Amino acid sequence: MKRILMLGLFIALIVVGVAWYAKGRTANSTGFRTVEVRRGDLIATISATGTVEPEEVIDVGAQVAGQILSFGKDANGKSIDYGSEIEEGMVLARIDDSVYNSDVASATAQLDEAKASVARAVADLAQLKAKLDQAQSDWNRAQTLDPKTNAIAATQYDAYKSAYEAAKANVAVGDAAIKQAEASVAQNEAALVRAKRNLGYTTIKAPVKGVIIDRRVNIGQTVVASLNAPSLFLMAKDLKRMQVWVAVNEADIGNIHPGQPVSFSVDAYPGQTFKGKVNKVRLNASMTQNVVTFVVEVTTENPDGRLLPYLTANVQFEVARREDVTMVPNAALRWLPQDEHIAPDARNQQQQSERPARGNRSTTRASEEKSGTVWVPDGDFVRPIHVAAGLSDGTNTEVHSDQLKEGMQVVLGEERASAAGAPAASTNTNPFAPQMGRPGGGGGGGGRGRSRTP
Repeated sequence: MKRILMLGLFIALIVVGVAWYAKGRTANSTGFRTVEVRRGDLIATISATGTVEPEEVIDVGAQVAGQILSFGKDANGKSIDYGSEIEEGMVLARIDDSVYNSDVASATAQLDEAKASVARAVADLAQLKAKLDQAQSDWNRAQTLDPKTNAIAATQYDAYKSAYEAAKANVAVGDAAIKQAEASVAQNEAALVRAKRNLGYTTIKAPVKGVIIDRRVNIGQTVVASLNAPSLFLMAKDLKRMQVWVAVNEADIGNIHPGQPVSFSVDAYPGQTFKGKVNKVRLNASMTQNVVTFVVEVTTENPDGRLLPYLTANVQFEVARREDVTMVPNAALRWLPQDEHIAPDARNQQQQSERPARGNRSTTRASEEKSGTVWVPDGDFVRPIHVAAGLSDGTNTEVHSDQLKEGMQVVLGEERASAAGAPAASTNTNPFAPQMGRPGGGGGGGGRGRSRTP
C-alpha cells in the first residue's frame, strides 16, 4: 500500500508539472496585431491654428465731442446693439448738439453782419464816386484858367488839384473796403458751413450696410474727439464671406500659395468641416521667442452665418493629394520583428539586407522615405515585403509593391496572451523611452529595437 501511495503521488506531481508547463507556454504564446491593406485617397496637409475674421471691418467713430443722448433703430425697429443689421445711412447714435447749434447761430449772425458791411461799403463807394466827379469837374475848370494871368489864384488852383487826387484815392479805398467786406462774407460763410458740418457730425450714421459686431459706448457716456477719433461701433460689412487669419511657421510657408485648397474646423461645430482657399500670404512676419510666423489669409463662404467672428479655427492646408492608392498605417512601416519571429527561409535574406543599412550611417532622410518594409503573417511567423513609400498624411503612407495587394494583412506589433486569457498586450513601446537591445545584440547601441522609422 505504501508503494502504491508513493507511485500515485509521483504520478500526480508529473501531471501537475505538465499542466504548469503547458499553462506557462500558453501564457507566453505570441500573436500579432494586424491590419488590412486598403486603397483610398491620401492627402498630405500642413496643420495650423487661426482666427475667423470678418472680411471687411469698419470702425465707426465720432468727429466731435459730446454726450451720447440716444441710439438709433435697426432694420427691425429695435435700438442699435450687438448683432443689429444696419442699412447704409441709418442713424446709429446721437450726440448732444446744443453747443453746435449755438455755433451755427453765431456763424449765421456773423455772416449777416458781414453782408451788411458789404452793403455799407458799396454805399460809401457811391458817395466817394460822386465826390470824385465833383472834384474832377472843379479840376477841369481850374485847368482852363492860367494862374500866370491872374485869372485864378495859385492857391485855389492847387486846392482843386489836391481835392481831385484825394477823391480818386478815396474811391480806391472804397473799392478795397468792398473787397474786404466780401472776403469777410466768404470767411463767415465757410465758418457757417463748418458749424453746420459739426452739427451734422452729432448724428452718427452707418457708412455702409452691415452688422454691428461691437458697441463701445452707452447712453450718457461722453466722447472726446482729439487727435484720434473715439470708436463708437465696430461694423462688419458682410458676414456671408469670412476670412481665417492663420499663423504659419516659416518652415511651412514655402508650401503655401494663393488658391491653395484649405479645410478647417471650429470647436463650436464639432465634426463639421469648412472649405476655403488661400487668398494671400502677408509679408509682415512676426517673431515670438525666436519663432517666425507669417499670417496667411484664407477666404471662405458663410452663407448660413454659422461662422462667427473670432472663432478659433484648426486649419489644414492641402499640400499634395493621391487618389486611389494602396496605403498602410505608418506603424506597419516602423515595426521590426525579433529574428525568431521571421520565417526561417527569410531570416538569412533579411539579415543580409539589414547589414549594409546598419553599417551605413550616412543614409539620408529622403532615401529612407523612398523605401521601407512591411511584414505579413505567415503561420506562426512573419515574412517581409519590401515596398516603395510615397506620400504620408501622418497616419497612413502610400506604398507600392507588386507583392502587396489590397486586403492583405500587415503586422502592426506583437501581442502576448496573459495567463488568465486576457486580451493581448502589445509589445510596441514608448518611442521616447530608452530601447533595450536584444540578448546578443551588443547592448542598447548595437541591438535592434522593437520599432524603427522608415
